[in-house]
Amino acid sequence: MKYDVILAGVGGQGVLSVAAIIATGAMKEGLQVRQSEVHGMAQRGGAVQAHLRLADREIASDLIPRGGAQMILAMEPLESLRYLGYLDPEGVLISSAVPLVNIPDYPELEGLLAAIRRLPRHRLVDAAALAGDSARAANMVLVGAAAPYLPVGRELLETSIRELFAGKGEGVVAANLKAFSAGLAEARSMP
Repeated sequence: MKYDVILAGVGGQGVLSVAAIIATGAMKEGLQVRQSEVHGMAQRGGAVQAHLRLADREIASDLIPRGGAQMILAMEPLESLRYLGYLDPEGVLISSAVPLVNIPDYPELEGLLAAIRRLPRHRLVDAAALAGDSARAANMVLVGAAAPYLPVGRELLETSIRELFAGKGEGVVAANLKAFSAGLAEARSMP
């Protein structure tokens, strides 16, 4: 078994935290993990992507070949489309439906969402609404929405969330677990 994920977003959206949670959960599952990341030109606002490879055998490279990703998990819609060339024809694209407009010529949102909806396997999630008062936990909503597709058990992802945020206090841990659960419920309710 191998499962390759492209994670995409912009600086400040927690792409690398999402990668760490999935990777930690996968290691707890007994899987091999390789990760490569590219940070944007700015600490906040620049493009950020990570290649995350999970397998039950040795992984030769940390880079996913074009057309090889089983999932694109994106924190915002424009970044989800930027990496479509990496998506396997049978792969799934999961993206927040909420844009982060960080450039003056950001494309019209409905056009972006329409392009995503044309894909045979996609999930658009209103991560900000599902995160509620914990807007910073919108990325955990997306981890929850991705969970049914990942080769990692829910409990191990929750444990990874607890571990990653433990140093920030129980309130932050609880908010992130709540956001994860909201994303998981949303994914299960989608056709």
